[in-house]
Amino acid sequence: MSARYITIAIILTLIQLGNSCLPDCKFSEEDYTEYVNPFIGTAGNGHTYPGATFPFGMVQVSPETGNIGWDYCSGYHYEDSTIMGFSHTHLSGTGWMDMGDILVQAFTGNINKDNFPSRFSHDRESASPGYYSVYLSDFEIKAEFTTTQRAAYHKYTFNTGVEKHLMIDLKHGIVPTEEALENHIVESDLVVENDQTVSGYTISQGWAGNKHIYFVIKLKEPITSTNWLSDSAARRNHRIVLNFGEKSAQVVEMKIAISAVSAEGAGENLKHEIKGWDFEAVRKTASDTWNNYLRKIEITDTKKVKEIFYTAMYHNLIVPNNIADVDGKFRGPDQQVYTAQNKSYYSTLSLWDTYRATNPLYTLLFPEVANDIVKTMLTHFEITGILPIWILWGHENFCMIGNHSIPLIADVFLRGTGNFDIDRAYEAVRISSIQNHFKSDWDKYNRYGYLPSDSVIEEAVSRTLEFAFDDWCVAQMAQKTGRIEDYEYFSRRAGFYKNLYDRHSGLMRGKNSDGSWVSPFDPYKISHAGTGGGDYTEANAWQYTWHVQHDINGLIDLMGGDDIFISMLDSLFNLEPVIYGDGKTVDVSGLIGQYVHGNEPCHHVAYLYTYAGKPWKTQEKVHEIIHTLYNNTPDGLCGNDDCGQMSAWYIFSTLGFYPVTLGGDYYVIGRPFFKNATIHLPDGHCFTIKGNNISEENYYIQSARLNGKKYNRSYIKINDILKGGRLEFIMGSIPQNEFGINPEDRPVSRIGNFEQE
Repeated sequence: MSARYITIAIILTLIQLGNSCLPDCKFSEEDYTEYVNPFIGTAGNGHTYPGATFPFGMVQVSPETGNIGWDYCSGYHYEDSTIMGFSHTHLSGTGWMDMGDILVQAFTGNINKDNFPSRFSHDRESASPGYYSVYLSDFEIKAEFTTTQRAAYHKYTFNTGVEKHLMIDLKHGIVPTEEALENHIVESDLVVENDQTVSGYTISQGWAGNKHIYFVIKLKEPITSTNWLSDSAARRNHRIVLNFGEKSAQVVEMKIAISAVSAEGAGENLKHEIKGWDFEAVRKTASDTWNNYLRKIEITDTKKVKEIFYTAMYHNLIVPNNIADVDGKFRGPDQQVYTAQNKSYYSTLSLWDTYRATNPLYTLLFPEVANDIVKTMLTHFEITGILPIWILWGHENFCMIGNHSIPLIADVFLRGTGNFDIDRAYEAVRISSIQNHFKSDWDKYNRYGYLPSDSVIEEAVSRTLEFAFDDWCVAQMAQKTGRIEDYEYFSRRAGFYKNLYDRHSGLMRGKNSDGSWVSPFDPYKISHAGTGGGDYTEANAWQYTWHVQHDINGLIDLMGGDDIFISMLDSLFNLEPVIYGDGKTVDVSGLIGQYVHGNEPCHHVAYLYTYAGKPWKTQEKVHEIIHTLYNNTPDGLCGNDDCGQMSAWYIFSTLGFYPVTLGGDYYVIGRPFFKNATIHLPDGHCFTIKGNNISEENYYIQSARLNGKKYNRSYIKINDILKGGRLEFIMGSIPQNEFGINPEDRPVSRIGNFEQE
C-alpha cells in the first residue's frame, strides 16, 4: 500500500475514533410530559400554579383558590379546599401579587349572589403540561382546560337536566389587600355581541402598572339569557352570568383569547390559534409542543427524580411570557402600540432572580429565546431610556436592585450566540450604568467607591455589590468591542466591592459617607427592600458577603487566602440557622446554617469552594442541597420558585455544573447526579454526562474523562459542551486529592489589573 493510502487510512481511523467519543444524538421517543407534576411548588412558599399554559405563553388558565395576600401570589394554594373560578393570567413562583385577569366560573342553581365558589378534592384534580382538570363538587361539574400560545379552551361537563351558568368577572385580580382589590380596576367593559360571542377589556393598576387586557370569548352553545351582577353602564368592574338553560348540551365549550393591544387583536389571536371545536386536538398540540421542549435534556434515573427534573424544566418554560399578538403587535411601557418583526415581546422578566441560572439555561438550550429576550430589552431601552429591571406585562415595576439585563445581554454576546445589533446593545448597557434613576445614584457611587449607608435609603451594601458585578459585565463587552477606555473605567468600578469589606469581621459591611463603619453591626440581622432601612436585600451580611461573582479570586485574596476563605465558607454552612430582623423574613427560607437556598443571593455559593481548591466540599454541599431541599411533592420547593430560578439551579446542578459567572466562558463542575444525561444542543450536537458508580454514598468525584481523555479540571469550557461530546465521571464514597485540586485545574475569576485604592 502506498504512503498516500496509508495516510488516508490513518486519518479515517482517527476520525472514526473521534466520532466514537460523540454520543448518539437521536431524540428518545419517550413522552417527557408524563414526568411533569405541575403541583410541585403549589404548597408552602413555592408560589407556583397548576393550570394549563403553553411554552412562554401569554395565557395561563388556572384555578383561583384565593386572591389576596402572600399565599396567593399565583392564585393557588394547595392546602385550600375551594375554588372561586379560573382566571387567564398568572405569575409563577414570585414573591408579590398581580394578574388573575378575567375570572370565569361554571356553576348551577341560584344566580342571585356575588360569588360562586365550589369545594374540590385533590383526588379529582389533575394537571399536565397544557392541561388542567378539576371536579367542582358543589355544582357536580367537571372543568377541563387546555391552551395555545394566546388562547384558552374551556370544557365544562354538567349533569343532565340542570340550568348551566358561566360567570365572567372582570373585577377579579390577585392583589395584596382587600383595599387594593376595590381599587385596582381603572376601567373595564364587557359586551355581549351575540348569543355566542362576548368581548371586552380591563385596565388595572397594580404591580404591572396600567395593564391593558382585551379579550374575545366564543361559545359553542348559544347563550339563552344573561344576568348582570354589576351596573352594565358603569364601564368598570363588570360581572355577568351567561345562562344556557336546562335543554342545552350537557357539555359547554368556550374559547377565549387575550391581547394587550385590542379586542381586534384578541379576535385574530383566537382565529389563528383555535380554528374549530376540538378540545382533544388542541390539548394534543399543547402536549406535543411541551414534549419537544422538555426532551432537550434526557436523563436516566428513577420516576421520582425524573418528576423533579422535568417539572423544573417545565417551570423554566412557562415564563417569561411572549405578550405580542400573532401579527407582532404589542403594547410598550409608554402605552403605545408597536410591532415586533420577530413576533416576540417578552415580559415577566424577573431578572434579579433569573439572570443567575434561568437565563443561562435559555442561552445554552434555546438561544433563539435568549436573543428574543435581548431584543425585547433593547426595545424597552429605546422607549424608556434604561434597560429593564423587572418588567411585567410590558411595564417596569423597578422591583429589586441592580440592573441584571446587563449580565444577560453580556452573556449572550460573549458566548458568540447573539444575533442582535451589538453596538446598539453596548450603548444600552453603558447608558444604563451611568444614567441616574431612582434605583441608582452614580454620582455617589463614583465619588465614594461605594454607596454610603447614611445617604442611600436602604440596601447600600447589596446595591454596591450588584452594581460591581454589572460593571464587570459592561467591561467585558467594552473589551470585546475594542472600547478600551470604557473597559478600564468599568473594570475599576467592578472593584468597588472591596471598599465594603470589613477585615475585622471578614464580612461585607455598611459604610457611611465619612468612611466610618455602620454601627452597631449584627451580621445575622435580615433586612428587606421597602422596610425603610437595612444594608442588605432579603438577606444579611453572612449571605451577601459572597456576592462577588466576577472576582472570586480577588475575594479570596481579600479574605487572606484559600484557607481562611474555606474556613469562612464552612462557618456559613455550620452556623445556627437563625434569622431575624425588621425585613420580611418569609423570603429567607431553606437554611443550611446561614446559607439560604430559598432565596437567590446564595445560589452560587456552594460552588465557591472549588475556586479555593476544595471541589470535594462543593460536591458535599450540592449533594446536601439536592437531597434535602427538593422533592416531587407540593411542598417540594424550599422557597419561591421565582420564575424558574430555583428550578434552574436544580437542572444545572444535577447535570453536574453551574454558571457561577455570566459573561464567563466556563461552568464550574459540582458533581453529576445521573448515570446518564444527554443535552441536545441547538445545532444538532449532543453532550452527554455519565456518572459511573453513582449511589447515595458515592457522591465524590474520583476522576473524569472528557471525550476519552483524562480531565482534571474542576470547570468545563462552555465551548467544549457546545461542540458536543462526552464527560464521564467515576464516583466514590470518599474525597480524593487529585481532581480539581491543583491551582492550574481550578476555575479563575479576576477583574484584571485595575485594583482599588
